[in-house]
Amino acid sequence: MTAVGRVAPGTPGTRAAGRRHPAWAAAGIVALCASVAVAVTIGPADIGVGDVWSVVVAHLGGGTTDVTPIRDGIVWDLRLPRTLLAAVCGAGLAVCGAVLQSLLRNPLADPFVLGVSSGASTGAVLVVVLGVGGGALSVSGGAFAGAVCSFALVMLLSHSLGGTTDRVILAGVAAMQLFSALTSFVVMTAADAETTRGVLFWLLGSLGGAGWTDVWTGAGVLVLVLAVCLGYARTLDAFAFGQDAAATLGVRVTRTRLVLLCATALLTATLVASVGAIGFVGLVLPHAVRALTGPGHAGLLPVCALAGAVFLVWVDTLARTVLEPQEVPVGVVTSLIGVPAFIIVLYRTRRAR
Repeated sequence: MTAVGRVAPGTPGTRAAGRRHPAWAAAGIVALCASVAVAVTIGPADIGVGDVWSVVVAHLGGGTTDVTPIRDGIVWDLRLPRTLLAAVCGAGLAVCGAVLQSLLRNPLADPFVLGVSSGASTGAVLVVVLGVGGGALSVSGGAFAGAVCSFALVMLLSHSLGGTTDRVILAGVAAMQLFSALTSFVVMTAADAETTRGVLFWLLGSLGGAGWTDVWTGAGVLVLVLAVCLGYARTLDAFAFGQDAAATLGVRVTRTRLVLLCATALLTATLVASVGAIGFVGLVLPHAVRALTGPGHAGLLPVCALAGAVFLVWVDTLARTVLEPQEVPVGVVTSLIGVPAFIIVLYRTRRAR
């Protein structure tokens, strides 16, 4: 053991964990590609994997397709961007959850612990219900602005209270309650029944309005944030032993925490602005993936991203087909699946101890 309690580099346990990472990553890539290809075919219209491949190749400049224009539109304009956005959101939420759980040393931390989701909800409601922005601001734009305001409030509160990890969490809880109350107040006092139903559906998470702009924006931010987090992978490993231990190892604690909190908040805000609040992905999946890859973040974060992507692709497929033609909010399905899964994870963790 080293001075901070880690397994020394080169030990059999470390080498075995390192060998598992590429295998799980390769399996995740295969599972994600297969999941996207199959999920796009599921729906009222009878579309096969060959049709999906033909449409994608044609739109990428690889020739023409024999698929009818209607089926082409179903694949390219409706199902494919929705499925890819689900993959991006699942990957992003899982990565944010893994980073925050290590950074804040709290197994219950998730992407919404910083109040970002509640702020985004308030921003979206202000645009939809009160018309804030005079039509120049979209729902996604309002949600992103609200998320940024909420995160800024959390950082201000936590800094004024001392800036410790406990203070960050408490500030996030306070901001979450504040913006949730503001959202409820605006909806109850200013929205009609139809608007209220639409807002509540969005607040529970919906991929129904997915478009290519959302996909490219989310994917770009995901790649950027994942690269930043991987650059801090060894630092996150040190944070697992506490801030004092990380500082003795030469980690700039305050700077690192600020960078990673801002990165995860940016990614969460981008995703929430596109699809609303989808819970439990960032809370449950990091625990499950750690059981497969070990705690090292260099392997944990990529596998978390792949696992989250595959998970949300199939959750969204279930949400849009289980009560067809009616659609179930994705956040409802993730909660129904996530609560039992989280109980199992907690039980196994308790047994392991």
